[in-house]
Amino acid sequence: MRWLIATILSLSASAAFAGAQIYEPLSASVRAALHKSVSDVRPSSSSFDNPMDAVEWLAEMSPRLEKRIPNRDYRMDLLRSVHYEAKRAGLDPQLVLGLMQVESGFRKYAVSSAGARGYMQVMPFWVKLIGRPDDKLFDLRTNLRYGCTILRHYLDIEKGDLYRALGRYNGSLGKAEYPNMVRAAWQKQWSYQKPPARLAQASP
Repeated sequence: MRWLIATILSLSASAAFAGAQIYEPLSASVRAALHKSVSDVRPSSSSFDNPMDAVEWLAEMSPRLEKRIPNRDYRMDLLRSVHYEAKRAGLDPQLVLGLMQVESGFRKYAVSSAGARGYMQVMPFWVKLIGRPDDKLFDLRTNLRYGCTILRHYLDIEKGDLYRALGRYNGSLGKAEYPNMVRAAWQKQWSYQKPPARLAQASP
């Protein structure tokens, strides 16, 4: 029992900077759009422009995440899923990694004091609000799908203002601490510069 209590406390502590998205009624059209967004089946195609882009990005990101997620297969699956869901929502994958670092410390079963769950600390009310009450927020892809969709929704509300969108995501709109932490994690830990295009070798 003591081990169980300690485990629960450690999971809660891991999300020390997690906030809580605030429940707001949605219009029928917005609810329908969000429902469609989280319901789309993930295709088998890659979110990278070409195979070499995937190799280079994963090779750059994987070592940065190794201490937090030692299992290589799971780490690579997580990174591919982050890249896919971020791109799908029109987000920078490195921004999403920075948000995950601040929200949950990359702990799959992190739970905040407000009840937000998983890697991207999604509040449970979203599954009912969007109309998918059976979705499991501790599932990797489900959590990323909701988190990226919600951040995209807030960016649309704020007309592209990332600072305010992050504040909404964390339930701390108007306060600087959380947006600044995410931006710092994004720029210092997860920044990525795509290698310059390789010059085609001249034919002999």
